[in-house]
Amino acid sequence: MNQEIYNKITEKKEFSHLPKKDVEMAFSHFEKRQTSEEEKIKLTRDLLRKIFSAFASKKILSPKNKNEEWILRKHLSTRERLPFYERVYEQILNDFDLKKDMTIIDLGAGVNGFSYKFLKKVREPINYVGIEAVGQLVDLTNSFFKRERINGEIYHESLFDLDKIKKIIEIQKRPRIVFLFKTIDSLEMLEKDYSKKLLLEITPLCDKIVTSFATGSMIKKTKFRAKRNWIIDFINEHFELEDDFELGNERYIVFRHH
Repeated sequence: MNQEIYNKITEKKEFSHLPKKDVEMAFSHFEKRQTSEEEKIKLTRDLLRKIFSAFASKKILSPKNKNEEWILRKHLSTRERLPFYERVYEQILNDFDLKKDMTIIDLGAGVNGFSYKFLKKVREPINYVGIEAVGQLVDLTNSFFKRERINGEIYHESLFDLDKIKKIIEIQKRPRIVFLFKTIDSLEMLEKDYSKKLLLEITPLCDKIVTSFATGSMIKKTKFRAKRNWIIDFINEHFELEDDFELGNERYIVFRHH
C-alpha cells in the first residue's frame, strides 16, 4: 500500500488515528481485487469501520467533560456490560490477595478504562494498562486517568505488533491479568487464527487471561448462533481453564498457563 492510498483511507476522522499496520492489513484483503482504487479504499474503510467504530457513537471521539457512565454508554460493548461490571470483576479477581499490587492489561481496551471505579470497588491497589488502536480513545482515557489521578495508562499500539505487546506486558508488576473483552472476533477479521497465536505468546507471561464474546444482542434481545467453539476448544487444549460464566449478553472464559 503506497502512502497516497493510506492518506486517502485515513483522511476520515474515524480512521485518522489508527496504527498504520492495522490499515495496511485491512487494505491487503482487497489489494489484489480486479476493481478500482476508489472501490478498494471504500471496502477497506468498511472493514475498518466494522472492526473499530461500528459499536461506538461518533460523539465519543470528541466529548466535553462527560462523566464515566456517559462515556461507557456511548460504546455498545461497554453499555451492555455496565449493569454487570462489579460482578464481573469480583468473579475474575476473587482469588488474588487484596492487599498486594496487581496489574490489569486490557488488550483492545476501547473505553473500558472508564470502568475503573468498578475495579476500585472490588479491590485496591490496582494498576490499569490498556492497549488500543483508536488514537482518539487512547487520548480520551489517558486524559481521564490524569484528571482523576488514576494509576493507569493506555498505549496507542496495534494488537498485531506482537513484540511490542509482549514488551508492554513484561514490564508490568505481577500478578498480571489480561483482559480480551469482545476483541477476538475483530482480530480474526484482519487475520485468521491470529487470536491463537496471540494467546500462545502472551499466556505464559501472565497470571490469568480473561477473554469474552457477545452471546446476544441487547438491542434485538436475541441470542447469537455463533458459539465460538473453535477458540474454546483451543483454550481447553492448550491452557488451564479456570472459569466459564455468562453475565448479561457476554460470556467470559478465564484461563491460565499450565
